[in-house]
Amino acid sequence: MCAGTASDLDPTRGQGAPRPVVGSVDPALGPALLALGCDLVWATTWGEDANAVVGPRLGLPPLPVADLPEEPPPPGVHWKTRPLLSRAAGRPFVWLDDEITPADREYVEACRPAPALLYRVAPERGLVKGDLEAVAAWLSRTPVRRSRTP
Repeated sequence: MCAGTASDLDPTRGQGAPRPVVGSVDPALGPALLALGCDLVWATTWGEDANAVVGPRLGLPPLPVADLPEEPPPPGVHWKTRPLLSRAAGRPFVWLDDEITPADREYVEACRPAPALLYRVAPERGLVKGDLEAVAAWLSRTPVRRSRTP
């Protein structure tokens, strides 16, 4: 399972820092994401809007959306961490996000029997081809069952 975020595409980034607008997203990233061979999932406060706004720009089919947590995360752990672990259900997974912290890595390592890659995207540039190349390299070294999101 590969989970990504549309938060880096939001033109009104929290805490006063602007984010790239959706129009600046490279449409070539969609085929590259699909080529990873993972079950793709949106993990974003955009919810289903990620399928309506970002997905078409990338040429992605409608993707499942990770549920938002109902309880607060442990101190220092991102709100997405536990829901993504739950959604992965013990399977290896990749999480691409610009807000991953060492606390998230420690939490996942302590709670995960399966391989997991928490890949922090540089927020000042957003997701780029090199990020997906790094993920593909990790996947090539990691025993995972690959499938495609329909």
